[in-house]
Amino acid sequence: EEGYWNTESIGESDYLPIDKDKGYHRALPLDRYFEVRESIVAHMKLLGMEFKYHHHEVGAPSQHEIEVPLTEMFKAAEDCVLIKYIVKNVAAENGLFATFMPKPLPNDSGSGLHCHIQLRKNNKNIFYSKTGYGNLSKEALYFIGGILYHCPALCAFTNPSVNSFKRLVPGFEAPTNLFFSIGNRSAAIRIPKYSISEGQLRFEFRTPDATCNPFFAFPAVIMAGIDGIRKKVDPTENGFGPFDMNIFDLPEKELKKIKSIPKNFEEALIALEKDFGFLLEGGVFSENLIDAWITTKSKEISAFRKSIDPLEYKFYFNC
Repeated sequence: EEGYWNTESIGESDYLPIDKDKGYHRALPLDRYFEVRESIVAHMKLLGMEFKYHHHEVGAPSQHEIEVPLTEMFKAAEDCVLIKYIVKNVAAENGLFATFMPKPLPNDSGSGLHCHIQLRKNNKNIFYSKTGYGNLSKEALYFIGGILYHCPALCAFTNPSVNSFKRLVPGFEAPTNLFFSIGNRSAAIRIPKYSISEGQLRFEFRTPDATCNPFFAFPAVIMAGIDGIRKKVDPTENGFGPFDMNIFDLPEKELKKIKSIPKNFEEALIALEKDFGFLLEGGVFSENLIDAWITTKSKEISAFRKSIDPLEYKFYFNC
């Protein structure tokens, strides 16, 4: 009902559609599903889950966000599964259908699963240093370096669907290149400007989406970061930034130097085949699990290859 394609319905109903890319923090009465989100967070509270806030997102046709506070990794994975269950059931109770599909609409913003990461030791935020870039310590930079270095392989777990990579395209606040930055929403890793104090400092890994299994994706990301600390992977020396400008304003020669996120799911699986050793440390992952994942997901890709996209009829049926 909120879709901009319903413009012609004005005057025939009690609502106004939201224009394309104009949904961010939309207020009542245009935020038609505020009460639905209120019901969702009420159910979350009943299950002992907290939330920071909820709001309408940038995508015009009923895109919403509920942000939860930081918690330890395993609980975050559990909460992820429970929240999806709650959202789908509350939506159904209201005659709606909720999807976490990364790119359900081709010309509108997709939906991600942005992961905010903070590493603490003895109740101290070891990512913080008041003299570092964005108040980041060397350990934080190495952690970032590890994630960005291993990101092509990580995408096999954090973005494990054909549809995932239709979200990761320019122009929709989704990351397409491997770099970090303060505040830049096109970066794979963003340091939020509003959270650079010692207690709050963290960074946001923006690539993942909700097709992932969080019990695989979250540990994989942490293992990449730990590998970065262990091997002292300096993100700047490896060409990962920081870039605080719009990278698409850079000369083409400079832009080509910035590494890219895989263009499709097949590229991510190939990257994982070549780069999985860091996941085996401490027995967190096994080669058998990784092999099974690659085999299963390769079959999924094969099924898509054999299917005919409706757009093919538009372009080629009358050839």
